[in-house]
Amino acid sequence: MSFQPNITLNDENTLTAIVSLGSNLASDVGNPLEVIRLAAIELGFLSSQPPILSTLYFADPVDCSSGTPVFINAVEVIYPEPQSTPLQLLQQLQQIEVAFGRNRGGTVNEPRSLDLDLICFGDRQINEPGLKLPHPEAYRRRFVLQPIADLAPSLVLPGQTVSVQELLATLPPEPAVVPIFTA
Repeated sequence: MSFQPNITLNDENTLTAIVSLGSNLASDVGNPLEVIRLAAIELGFLSSQPPILSTLYFADPVDCSSGTPVFINAVEVIYPEPQSTPLQLLQQLQQIEVAFGRNRGGTVNEPRSLDLDLICFGDRQINEPGLKLPHPEAYRRRFVLQPIADLAPSLVLPGQTVSVQELLATLPPEPAVVPIFTA
């Protein structure tokens, strides 16, 4: 029997955020798999309840230069404190990226030791410089949707009218994502 968590974005008693994790470069913390596992632990410290981590995936690079290494991706559902704001959480995510060796070189979609994207913060829709929620590319990225679908296939992201599973079904099979099985 599989465990299907009850994840909702607009529960009046619980604030829910979804964060996408990605890594394709080693850092001082370890290889990309170790980076993702340790970053997931760090994200847990930002959660007022136990967080929920998806399956980890190998994912082909999207919109990256030729020769870019394969990514390891996952999503984590966290529960920020009720007084938290999306901007505060985004700043905390960026601090974690720096602590894990992220160096923003100015090139879009460059290889990185850690990439943490705030996919959604409750059901809020925000379009401000430096903060767009839900993440504007989330609904087109298999490496984001597949891990969310593993946790909550019927979830409807803010601004969408169909479930994550239905969005996933509209995407082409490539670029591929492949689950990582570890014992």
